[in-house]
Amino acid sequence: MFISEAFASTVQQGAVGQTSAPNLISMVLVFAIFYFLLIRPQQKKMAEHEKKINAIRVNDEIITGGGVYGKVLKVETDNLVVEISKGVEIKVLRASVREVVSDSNKKE
Repeated sequence: MFISEAFASTVQQGAVGQTSAPNLISMVLVFAIFYFLLIRPQQKKMAEHEKKINAIRVNDEIITGGGVYGKVLKVETDNLVVEISKGVEIKVLRASVREVVSDSNKKE
């Protein structure tokens, strides 16, 4: 025979394909742990970064995603004109800014 007697008896009792309540509860618990330890902190970090990027003003010092350090001279909708050296200006996308090093709005 191809089917063992133990498997055949479980099929007859209807036990195959049923999920128990502890399995469902454990799956929900694992998802909740992943959400609070991984997903939620990452979403908060992304929202904070986006807030900093949208708050860039003239005279802020920034670092781009490529590692270019400079001072913002002009702010446009999606672009920034950044001075990377005296007399050397480049235009970068606002989304490519990795970090705002110093804010011109802060009082030191």
